[in-house]
Amino acid sequence: MANQKKLDLVIIGLDFFIFNSLIGTRQSFSEQRLEKKYIILEDLLNITFSLDALVASQETVIDSNKNLPNNIFDGENGFIPYLNVDPKKTKSRFEKIMNNYYEGYYTTYQLSNQLLDEFKKVVDLCKKNQIKLISYISPAHATQWEIIKSSGQWSTFEEWKRKIVEISDVFDFYGYNSITTEPIHNDMENYRENSHYTPKVGNLILNRLLSYKEEEVPQDFGILINSENIESHLTKIRQDREIWAKNHPGEVKLVKEIKQKFDASLN
Repeated sequence: MANQKKLDLVIIGLDFFIFNSLIGTRQSFSEQRLEKKYIILEDLLNITFSLDALVASQETVIDSNKNLPNNIFDGENGFIPYLNVDPKKTKSRFEKIMNNYYEGYYTTYQLSNQLLDEFKKVVDLCKKNQIKLISYISPAHATQWEIIKSSGQWSTFEEWKRKIVEISDVFDFYGYNSITTEPIHNDMENYRENSHYTPKVGNLILNRLLSYKEEEVPQDFGILINSENIESHLTKIRQDREIWAKNHPGEVKLVKEIKQKFDASLN
């Protein structure tokens, strides 16, 4: 708000893994950047004289000599298109990211009360300044929740949602719906891999949040949850998971195999 005095709308995307107290703040983050209208001296020096900046500049020069489309960085509605995504490698991308989540996020997870408090501060700040706040839980692919389940974090996952709705109503795009249950195949419309969705899905999310062209949004995609309907909502997700697992045994098996390989690597 320091740099946007007329701010009247805030949209916040929430993700389960972000609330893991065992994941520290990235070393590159600095609170000195906040409430500034200029680049702080430390960043200016790093950008201008660092080795990373030199390497990035070299790569930019090399890439600029390639015959790439002029609009390769100009995605519609602010989206930056994925570059060089090989549809034949879709399954391998899923496998790689799934393994990353076992390695770094879900195997060891502790729900952070401090981060929940930080979220509450944002909610309270918006209320105090009469800023409309819309919160949503970002939709990963259904295999992502199978990772959570196989990691033994399903009950923690549900508790996180309970804690969130104690603070604020939230649109939940998680769940086994017509978007998130797209089968893994080479020409997927909704996902690049299990944790990153396509611009098409991003537009559907915004349409739901902003009540825009809602006739284009699947009815089961984006459910507003609160303290009154949270338990029935969680129950339905558990039931839907059983149906999904029965109808997609190959994807359940894929997650299980990746988990087994990860467990074996620890021995």
